[in-house]
Amino acid sequence: MSDTAYLNTKATAGNTYDAIVIGSGISGGWAAKELTEKGLKVLLLERGKDHQHIKDYKGVDDDPWDTPLRGRTSKEQQEKYPVIHRGWAANERVMDAWTNEEDCPYTEVKPFTWWRSYRMGGRSLLWGRQSYRLSDLDFEANGKEGVGVDWPIRYKDIAPWYDHVEKFAGISGSLEGLPHLPDGQFLPPMDLNCVEKDVAARIKEKFKGDRHLIIGRVANLTKAIEGRTNCQFRNRCWEGCPFGGYFSTQSSTMPAALKTGNLTVRPFSIVTKLLYNKNTKKADGVEVLDSETNKTYTFNAKIVFLNASALNSAWVLFNSATDIWPGGLGSSSGELGHNVMDHHYNLGASGKIEGFEDKYVYGRRPNGFYIPRFVNMGNDKRNYLRGFGYQGGAGREGWSREVAELSIGAAFKEALTEPGSWTIGATGFGEILPYHENKISLDPTKKDKWNLPVLSMDCELKQNELDMRKDIILELKAMLEAGGAKNISSYDNGHAIGHGIHEMGTARMGRDPKTSVLNGNNQVWDAKNVFVTDGACMTSSANQNPSLTYMALTARAANFAVEALKKGDL
Repeated sequence: MSDTAYLNTKATAGNTYDAIVIGSGISGGWAAKELTEKGLKVLLLERGKDHQHIKDYKGVDDDPWDTPLRGRTSKEQQEKYPVIHRGWAANERVMDAWTNEEDCPYTEVKPFTWWRSYRMGGRSLLWGRQSYRLSDLDFEANGKEGVGVDWPIRYKDIAPWYDHVEKFAGISGSLEGLPHLPDGQFLPPMDLNCVEKDVAARIKEKFKGDRHLIIGRVANLTKAIEGRTNCQFRNRCWEGCPFGGYFSTQSSTMPAALKTGNLTVRPFSIVTKLLYNKNTKKADGVEVLDSETNKTYTFNAKIVFLNASALNSAWVLFNSATDIWPGGLGSSSGELGHNVMDHHYNLGASGKIEGFEDKYVYGRRPNGFYIPRFVNMGNDKRNYLRGFGYQGGAGREGWSREVAELSIGAAFKEALTEPGSWTIGATGFGEILPYHENKISLDPTKKDKWNLPVLSMDCELKQNELDMRKDIILELKAMLEAGGAKNISSYDNGHAIGHGIHEMGTARMGRDPKTSVLNGNNQVWDAKNVFVTDGACMTSSANQNPSLTYMALTARAANFAVEALKKGDL
């Protein structure tokens, strides 16, 4: 985006807009796009710094050897970012993307891994881009099983909006005709490699067509679309793609919103509360703390879209209208901050594949294969509820397979001129049920850099998920064996909620204001002009990656909000 788009970034107090969008990540970017394209004047508030497309993608054309630590992190970074160093997210190239943990702490009653990115675009620049629809298997599960509350929508309600967002975002994938993993408006799929195709065929034969290994459905362009070039197979997505080859706020929704002339963007804006009017029973606007100057501003609007991410959206609600509801706006049901969900993973299996020594791969495909859920469907019944899917890939080992200290001389050098064995592996992603006791709240004793209360996390896996994890390993080993893999090994490193980076459920949708925070149009029951469409709104988690659903729910709610404004209902 151009510098001219940011001339009005320091909007001042008293400004009034048609709509305010809180958060610039995947769902916030969609809210800004949809509302501005429908003619509303929109203020987009981001608590972090600006981060512009292409201009601020530092080092994206550098070679791997150009980074001083070759991708590793410094001792200082390891000390300052202990949470980020709990997993794969700690990488020299993207450390400046992660939130300063000293400035923005949180409390762990139970272990909770929270990876945050407080800058323009949020985690839309860092996400894995896997994009799958939910089906009625997912939307009906709570109601049928008596878990949590029933979703207030079904697949038919959101299907047109999946269509809408897929066409704009650019999702590549294959048409499979699986009712529990609905097909979409896809760009041509990426290819499985030769080993993956062979293993897929063997699994299909062994399990009589009940299990499927398919190419991942991913928000990477396999064809150029307006303003964006197709994916270059560099597999450096999270550094920021100068080609716009994958969906992010910066490459997609932000340019569309700016094009309308209806968008004002203000970074360094921490929304501390919604301004609730008890006479109208609506929000008049928001209160903002400027994170650079520590000055407080207010902004007014007819509608507010709260898209600060599942946990931070709950934080804003906790701090709003406390003179009426001590637990915050939306707390009248007793469910605000409860029912925290994620996807549990950190477990999987891998093995070696023989017979393809004359084959190799070219390019760096930013995608892998996907094995959709197959348990607790039809006649398959397990000792736990719901299910899981797998994400993985096959490839040839490179030079790093050798340990230099164990081999020297000409034979060692010659061995490294040839690629190693083919390997294949995957990790499981399992559904976590919406347990009321899995909750977040405000810590009354700890503050952040700006003297604001921080969140306290009290969440854990329950027996249902622990039982499921046993099957995730057993079934994957069985499929790899059926696919021809040898020397299969497995692992389970345990899972702290949050580590799946799919936080959900803190302000769930429902059919009854007594048991849910939001209605079927994503409106807060207690303030009908406040919409929450990020992960906070999820009533159950399914096992598919959820970002595509956030996009569709956001577009759907924005359409509803604009129509309601026209009718005078808001």
